[in-house]
Amino acid sequence: GKTAQTDLGPGMCLSTVQSHKPHFIAVHCQEVGGKNYEASMAHVDCFVKELLSSDAMKEYSRARVYLDENYKSQEHFTALGSCYFLHESLKNIHQFDFKAKKFKKVVGKEIYSDTLESTPMLEKEKFPQDYFPEVRTISHAFDLVNIHLFHDASNILAREKSPSVYSGMRQKALGFVLDRITDQRFEKVPYFVFGDFNFRLDTRQVIESLCSTATMQTDRVGDTNEVEKLIYRESENDRKVVLQLEKKLFNYINQDVFRENNGALFLQFDSELSCFKERLHELEISFPPSYPYSEDSSQGKQYMDTRCPAWCDRVLMSATAKDLVIKPENEEKYLVYDNIGPNVCMGDHKPVYLSFRLTAGAGKPNANKHKCCNVQ
Repeated sequence: GKTAQTDLGPGMCLSTVQSHKPHFIAVHCQEVGGKNYEASMAHVDCFVKELLSSDAMKEYSRARVYLDENYKSQEHFTALGSCYFLHESLKNIHQFDFKAKKFKKVVGKEIYSDTLESTPMLEKEKFPQDYFPEVRTISHAFDLVNIHLFHDASNILAREKSPSVYSGMRQKALGFVLDRITDQRFEKVPYFVFGDFNFRLDTRQVIESLCSTATMQTDRVGDTNEVEKLIYRESENDRKVVLQLEKKLFNYINQDVFRENNGALFLQFDSELSCFKERLHELEISFPPSYPYSEDSSQGKQYMDTRCPAWCDRVLMSATAKDLVIKPENEEKYLVYDNIGPNVCMGDHKPVYLSFRLTAGAGKPNANKHKCCNVQ
């Protein structure tokens, strides 16, 4: 979802589309325009128009693109972007109009940009930075929620307690979103929530695991006595530095441990979703932490030493949505939860996607099976 630093990123995304050949594609982006959005926002519209007209997307006859580009309106600006593509083989697709409070048939290709405050097809909340449309086929209706939650501003502060203060902020914001999309205003339907949740590993527990035999040195700012740096050294071996921690530095001696076996050793510290286990579900994670990757185009597999690697980017779903995904017709080869571009630079986040089959007209003779692909 984040802006890639080379032309390999978009190419890898398109190659994923061509590999799975989905009939419906939902792409959720965050930080549209990149980190320097004031200078880069002008390129976003050109990119989207080229994408819509590309050969790889020529069989997708209908599209809806929502881009929040109005960075001058800081009160409402979210920098979120959502793109939905419908294959020409799909029939009778409708989208919910939140103002008219009824479904409308999706025809043609439309781009909504600048500000999304008045877009009737979106229900938007600024607090946790999210918005969602509702899509319906002949037999299924579901909500698609784009989300971008708060990040960890300081590694030092994130380490102070377990769980961290930032985890508590994200928990409150995500709870707000879930309450909002399941309230009594509209009929309850299955929902998918995917974007940058900014879920982090429990920093304190990770450090205790990585540095269990090390001793800690604390450097403080002289006039405020505030902790500026934590240095963990081996007790022996010439007091070798194992980990150096600062506000925006997480420099561990061997970051390969986060890639080995797709980082499975660290899933035990990925606990922010646990308090929502009755409301949100996820397929098994079998890819490395999605953040923070190097933005050097020659270092596609390397993590930056700014943050502890974590699975920030996820595709989550309600129990009823999971029932749609986990079906007998979704054989293992059709059900894929993975990242995109594992070996090439995709920006500081690796996009994550879920591909599955959804039967239109379930229970009816000659039901059609359509592949869906949700990309974060």
